[in-house]
Amino acid sequence: QVQLVESGGGLVQPGESLTLSCSGSGFRSDYYAIAWFRQAPGKEREKVACFSTGDGTGYYADSVKGRFTVSRDTVKNTLNLEMNNVKFEDAGVYYCASNPRPRLCRARYGTLDFDSWGQGTQVTVSS
Repeated sequence: QVQLVESGGGLVQPGESLTLSCSGSGFRSDYYAIAWFRQAPGKEREKVACFSTGDGTGYYADSVKGRFTVSRDTVKNTLNLEMNNVKFEDAGVYYCASNPRPRLCRARYGTLDFDSWGQGTQVTVSS
């Protein structure tokens, strides 16, 4: 059973940077889609970034493209989300999720397609 644990959330000012980490265990193969979702108060959970471990490709929602970068640390077995030039609208609870089908990183796949979830980490954006 895959277990995911997020860390790194906190308070950040607009324009600053923050890096989230997702530590995973229990993977049964080298081929997974590992995604970052976020949920703002009163809004649906949305996929903001995804990393396909098979070929190392990434997906980014338009709202974060050019500002967020997802990367894998194979030594620490973590998936990191580097958030640069943070905006007020980036605030929310960030969740790490995985599925053993790398194609789920594609834009059309969302919350219902991922079967393992972390508990989330809060990102607050305030000046």
